[in-house]
Amino acid sequence: MEKQKKINRYKRLYLQIEELLKKSNDETAHMATVSAVLYHKIEYFFWCGFYRLVNGELIVGAYQGPVACQILSKNKGVCWAAVNEKKTIVVSDVQQFPGHIACDSRSKSEIVIPYFDKNKNVIAVLDIDSSELHSFDEIDAEYLEKIISLL
Repeated sequence: MEKQKKINRYKRLYLQIEELLKKSNDETAHMATVSAVLYHKIEYFFWCGFYRLVNGELIVGAYQGPVACQILSKNKGVCWAAVNEKKTIVVSDVQQFPGHIACDSRSKSEIVIPYFDKNKNVIAVLDIDSSELHSFDEIDAEYLEKIISLL
């Protein structure tokens, strides 16, 4: 997608999600809303959802797309890298990422954004996969971080 078109789309989605999240104070409802809006509005998102950090495990939460891994192996894969490094991780080719967890073999690239509580502890990650290589860039990272900040 052309750079300016992508930026404009994210700006519209940010405003849409911001309005939708005002309708509830429930965190699960918020995660479900973010997942649904992003999945249905950005065509290169193959899977979009949250993994929640619960008692030291990453457990699947609200998502859109094919069936997900229910629990991710500890300290493996892109989601755990985002948790452990406390930063967004962009992977252009998941086959090149050490310890990648293949919940669906059609996934080719991935971006994971940590979701922090008010004390800066990671409590979940937004995980997005694409069935195409090199789908995600700094624009995705910037705007997805802004969207996560709405939670």
